[in-house]
Amino acid sequence: MTNTECPSLVPTLTAVLAAVSAALGAMALAPLAHADTAAYLINVTVRPGYHFANADDALDYGYRLCDNVIPGRTYAAMIGTVKADLQTTDEYQAAYLINQAVNELCPARIPQLRQSAAGYQPAGGAS
Repeated sequence: MTNTECPSLVPTLTAVLAAVSAALGAMALAPLAHADTAAYLINVTVRPGYHFANADDALDYGYRLCDNVIPGRTYAAMIGTVKADLQTTDEYQAAYLINQAVNELCPARIPQLRQSAAGYQPAGGAS
């Protein structure tokens, strides 16, 4: 086949490859972490002990927890707040709720949560 029988495909192929490369680049730059509200709601409304009035209340509380995962805010302070809000002394219950909120609603804050929780020891041991 000669160039006169078939127009050159090089410009078309180049354009297609450029478009594919751009699309893949955009996907690579997109954050991998995304919120999963359904998973959060299932995990905190099915598990006994949280007593949220409805799904909106559970989500609002979870997002408030996310807002508290900031530099300078200690894990002990977060645990204390949740235990007071839930009116419980159950360390695991408080930690579970914090972890679910961050893992499912604001996963980009996982590194900050890990940093604040590093070396954390419950006062008087976990209950």
